[in-house]
Amino acid sequence: MKGRTIVLDHLNGREAAALVVDGRLDDFLIDDDEAPRLGAIYRGICDRPFKGQGGMMLRTPDGSAYLRQAKGLKVGEPVLVQVTGFAEGTKAVPVTDRLLFKSRYAIVTPDAPGINVSRQIQDEEERVRLHDLGSEGAVEGEGLILRSAAAGADDDDIRDDIAAMRDLARAVLADADGREPEALTEGDGPHGLAWREWQADEVETKAGGFARLGLLDQIAAIRSAEVALGEGSMVVEVTRALIAVDVNTGTDNSPAAALKVNLAAARALPRVLRLKGLGGQIVIDFAPMPKGQRKQVEQSLRGSFRNDPIETSLAGWTAMGLFELQRKRERAPTARLIGDV
Repeated sequence: MKGRTIVLDHLNGREAAALVVDGRLDDFLIDDDEAPRLGAIYRGICDRPFKGQGGMMLRTPDGSAYLRQAKGLKVGEPVLVQVTGFAEGTKAVPVTDRLLFKSRYAIVTPDAPGINVSRQIQDEEERVRLHDLGSEGAVEGEGLILRSAAAGADDDDIRDDIAAMRDLARAVLADADGREPEALTEGDGPHGLAWREWQADEVETKAGGFARLGLLDQIAAIRSAEVALGEGSMVVEVTRALIAVDVNTGTDNSPAAALKVNLAAARALPRVLRLKGLGGQIVIDFAPMPKGQRKQVEQSLRGSFRNDPIETSLAGWTAMGLFELQRKRERAPTARLIGDV
């Protein structure tokens, strides 16, 4: 199976989507019916301030939420917020009051006025075309971003996309007032996110696509802590405090073995974390190598995460030679959701 293929299917009764690149599973999304979806919008009610942190606990229909930088808000006051990540255990769901209304071609930004075109679109004529389309029907104070996927898309498709997001934004903002918490949008499920965020040559929508395309074994392998790298392996283990990644050379005892497996791990790690749905604090114990090789491994690691869709901060090396990362928790851990495949 060559090229990029999106597969929309269900797994154990849950909506799921897979991105397959040249026959290999590159990304995987599965619905979590126990947690709010990423991008869901609530009218929350301010419940308890965190004075030392400047944050505010909110009441929502689905439990507690935590808003950072809640300066000026008072207990009992309503505020529109959007889910930005996944909350573990009994922790409050992280939210923001900077709402984004995303679709495939456009993002409406109520708090950031102006018409903007993605910097990834370099062609000046195309930028002008998209800017003109975005200006149609614009109202003062309402912002819009034309995404990179809009490049080359049909005018009417873009217009429809922009109109749908503007209508949704205006409807949500009109519901800002009220004294009771309320869910105003539910956020996109795996199929909606795949359509919105992934680019592919083909889209497979017929039921049973995972089995038909031979993806079930790759999906089941997500549960395994050990990841084969071809040149050694790495083990990804989840603890209560952090995610530990241990890189091993295996049976290769050659002088270049450590560098080879460490570079392979650096290239593979973003994909592995996506598939496993892992975020938070991550500590990598690379195979022992001379300090002079650390820069090469770090450059490879930074290059690998540059195009990863999930926000990740690379903190650097510790005194003991470990490498630390901080990754946004956007998804629930996949292993909990896929069950027996």
